[in-house]
Amino acid sequence: MPEPKDKRKEKARFKKTERRRQILLELKLRPHVRINELAGRFNVSTETVRRDLDALSDDGLIARAHGGASAPAQGHYPGLDERANARIDERENIGRRAAELVRDGETLMIDSGSTTIEMARALAYRGTPCTVITNSIPVAMTLGHGAAQVLLCPGDYLAAESAVIGTETLEFLGRFNVDRCMIGSSGFSEEGLSETVRGFAAVKRMMLQRAASRHLLIDSEKFGRKGLAQVGDLSELQSIVVNTKPTGALLGALVAAGVEINAADETQKSNAAESVAS
Repeated sequence: MPEPKDKRKEKARFKKTERRRQILLELKLRPHVRINELAGRFNVSTETVRRDLDALSDDGLIARAHGGASAPAQGHYPGLDERANARIDERENIGRRAAELVRDGETLMIDSGSTTIEMARALAYRGTPCTVITNSIPVAMTLGHGAAQVLLCPGDYLAAESAVIGTETLEFLGRFNVDRCMIGSSGFSEEGLSETVRGFAAVKRMMLQRAASRHLLIDSEKFGRKGLAQVGDLSELQSIVVNTKPTGALLGALVAAGVEINAADETQKSNAAESVAS
């Protein structure tokens, strides 16, 4: 029998953030959740639950299914440790070039990734005084003992990436306006930047929204690749920081979108030429 109306009213109503956090927690305990069950548990309409599930799905945190949702299936993608031990020279060069863009006193958002960690190391080495907001624990640890002030996002811990994701992370980022964001991505093509790691696409989108200047740090190895979730179009970027300049269709698309290209190898050649001339 359905519960009397007065009984239903007695149930506590969950706020949006708490409902979505509870949904994610539930999917860690069982493979599938149903809309009707969640609506009853949270004392909200099925339409409200559908909106919650759609939002979590758009953020890459769940997989929508008929009548409910399930945890997203994960294909093989190398974890942070594996990526951090590959193409080290390329990522170090990108990191150094990106760190040169930061001015004293600026505010930054830096997302999680092997290349952004190299950028954090270069920024710490330079001793640039700045304020950094990040969802990456290694980035926070790298910058936390130097000239930078660090704000670490709250959220659900993603062990393979040493980072946090989820609705709490997004709401925290949404409270700030910053001078620059420095983000990476799993893929980069004429269609824009894309991401494979669960929950990262939403974090990157939020950082792009909150930053006045938006920079993508990307290894040329990822040119032409497409990750599972689309993050944004090329027009959302002010610049890309790369180890070597793109060519062909990707270069043409970047020029058409007005995206500045900061190539680390060209900077090194220019510095070498200046050194010889002097």
